[in-house]
Amino acid sequence: MEVDFTRLDQRDRYRLLCSFVAPRPIALVTTLDEDGTSNAAPMSFFNVFSQDPPLVILGIQVRPDGAPKDTITNIRRSREFVVNMCDMAIAQQMVDCGINFPQGVDELEVTGLSLAPSRQVEPGWVKEAPCAMECRVAQILEYPRRSIVLGEVVQMHVRDECLDENGRYVRPDKYQPIARLHADNYIVSNDQFELLPTAALQTARIA
Repeated sequence: MEVDFTRLDQRDRYRLLCSFVAPRPIALVTTLDEDGTSNAAPMSFFNVFSQDPPLVILGIQVRPDGAPKDTITNIRRSREFVVNMCDMAIAQQMVDCGINFPQGVDELEVTGLSLAPSRQVEPGWVKEAPCAMECRVAQILEYPRRSIVLGEVVQMHVRDECLDENGRYVRPDKYQPIARLHADNYIVSNDQFELLPTAALQTARIA
């Protein structure tokens, strides 16, 4: 089957892209409204793209009526945000933060999540998250219906049990992030395995 994306309706492009490029990690993004109210929104158009500089990327679409979402409005104004990673312990709260509440509603308060003060940015981070990354905007790419935000990570908060004793590697038995597949389907990374290059091919490459 061949699919010409230049002629495909955007809803069908979304369906195909999200179904095949999966699973995608979920960022529960916290920002501050202009009056100082916290805002939290889950986003599955998200990933890490560089360690030098340390960059994460968010894809934020407009509302169905074309109006900008609170998250991008806040990011454009303050140039700061926090990415909170999600595991099963906060999965339901993460999804509920995506409800289209009226402007000014604190999604974290409504869903029972709590904030801790950040070290280098104004928006707080979710205490219940296994990991949170404070970010400053490096660049925003604007499209008619979507903004692509490049954020530089300036501080990371990690639940102690998630890392080994040297603080270098994640313990897969303790950190099992959830990710989105398509529609309302999610997956948890609780079936991990190690996969190494074929030894003979590796030896031949070196020789």
